[in-house]
Amino acid sequence: MRHVIALDVGGTGMKAALVGADGALLHRARRATGRERGPGAVVDAILDFAADLREHGVERFGEPAEAAGVAVPGIVDEANGVAVYAANLGWRDVPLRARLAERLGTPVALGHDVRTGGLAEGRIGAGRGADRFLFVALGTGIAGAIGVDGRVEAGAHGFAGEIGHVVVRPGGTPCPCGQHGCLERYASAAAVGEAWATASGDPDADAAHCAKAVAADDPDAVRVWHRAVDALADGLVTAVTLLDPRTLVIGGGLAEAGETLFTPLREAVRRRVTFQRLPEIVPAALGDSAGCLGAGLLAWDLLNSTDRMEVTP
Repeated sequence: MRHVIALDVGGTGMKAALVGADGALLHRARRATGRERGPGAVVDAILDFAADLREHGVERFGEPAEAAGVAVPGIVDEANGVAVYAANLGWRDVPLRARLAERLGTPVALGHDVRTGGLAEGRIGAGRGADRFLFVALGTGIAGAIGVDGRVEAGAHGFAGEIGHVVVRPGGTPCPCGQHGCLERYASAAAVGEAWATASGDPDADAAHCAKAVAADDPDAVRVWHRAVDALADGLVTAVTLLDPRTLVIGGGLAEAGETLFTPLREAVRRRVTFQRLPEIVPAALGDSAGCLGAGLLAWDLLNSTDRMEVTP
């Protein structure tokens, strides 16, 4: 059976799959990245994991994977296959595509984790059927993916979609990026968790606890939540003004709050639009499988583009 290898590399763990031509997940596996052993050990762990997946495919289907797709965090040069920088993995200028291609003996596509997840959401998830969409992941930080006609725009330098560093509160909270008042300092799951821990006096409180307190009408939690929703709405309306997406797909940990988030967010965005067309705002559909599914799509896209080149006179 024709299949590809898909790998989604996170800060602490890796999710992987063998993906069929129809997008089916034929096999799933997880491993730790082993980042405590250093950046070189993480690369070795990825190479070993991919090689084991290749062998599993041979044993199960009688043939090796035809290609591999890998999604990694940080700054990614997708065109040259280089993981330029990833703070949580200690990487700088890692030629990951070449290393994997040499180990596997197959073509490899390298992508940015959020853009790869956005690709999956756009093609087979919550954004399916939308010619223009914006995928926004609300996790430890905030990142986005700009979808156009079934593909995701990386930008001239690989930074497209970094909505978390749009300044929504000029002169506000300092951000590690060097600016003040960035969106992710107010509306990420980490920012909400920090604010709620302070407001509640519980150092172990997080965004999920805040959402539960909001649902219970705790006034302090409501204040923290509305501050985050207002900042998020400001950032999203900026994106809507620039990109005019048909659909906004919201994922990540904060989106797990469901309508506790989406009901006030839709209303806050609606209040802010003037001449802009109001996009549909929907929760992501693929959960933590999005990265793997997107990596599989990258691999199949690579194969399909190679096939087209071979038949072109």
